[in-house]
Amino acid sequence: MNSSEYMHLSLAGLSVGDALGESFFGFPGTVSQRIERRELPSPPWRYTDDTEMAISIVEILEQHGRIEPDKLAQAFAKRYTPWRGYGAGAHRLLQSFQQGADWRVEAANLFGGTGSYGNGAAMRVAPLGAYLSAHLEGVCENARLSAQITHCHPEGIAGAIAVAIAAALAVKIGEGEQISSTRFLAQVIENVPESETRQGIVNAMKTPFSTAPQEVASQLGSGGRISAQDTVPFVLWCAALHLEDYEEAFWTTVSGLGDRDTTCAMVGGIVALSARERGIPAAWIEAREPLQ
Repeated sequence: MNSSEYMHLSLAGLSVGDALGESFFGFPGTVSQRIERRELPSPPWRYTDDTEMAISIVEILEQHGRIEPDKLAQAFAKRYTPWRGYGAGAHRLLQSFQQGADWRVEAANLFGGTGSYGNGAAMRVAPLGAYLSAHLEGVCENARLSAQITHCHPEGIAGAIAVAIAAALAVKIGEGEQISSTRFLAQVIENVPESETRQGIVNAMKTPFSTAPQEVASQLGSGGRISAQDTVPFVLWCAALHLEDYEEAFWTTVSGLGDRDTTCAMVGGIVALSARERGIPAAWIEAREPLQ
């Protein structure tokens, strides 16, 4: 496979995880029963903003071979579909881009001038890690560039770097390189800047893989606060546990509840690259609505 093919495989995994994860919101008791029974919804499975923004990243990488921030901001604004589930800050930001505002100013002004440390930059970035997997320094730099358009807080950037690096490592695993689950997390940590997000991944690496995902989610967070530091560590623990099985990775991740479309998008975008023999079920791809 070439870099573009890896990128599109990651996008497929991300979008299926996103769309299927989104279907598991609802009354907690009912949702938990559906997860326990592994009950799939009727198609079509609608994807969210996670996938819509990832499509723009793929588009820019195909056109330029790297992230061009101004071009990516324009692509985000052009593709923006309000009903896809964007957060309030993202709505304001993308609408301002549509009106010609400078992303450098608008992103920095979010949340009283701190910038966003949400999980939105991490949710869309796995295909970038797949595309640039041969050069981890390039993965880190381009992940940072892709994040800062909407998430210029250091935590938001750290989350994007972590997921992108995980996707790059997953490519190597899919190609046959032997990387244990613990070493997988350790290599991610080596590339993530000092941050709460990085410390969360350190904590994830220390969490036994025999632990129930619900307990791991309660310890690490599963996106309930919609922050990078509250989302990415759990995501990487789930991915590391099931690097060779996309379907198992999904069910483990969604069992943690939380921001489940986003957690499942991140895990899906990573594990689709490593789980070649037990990759995305064909029926799941068919059930997801066509990408636009």
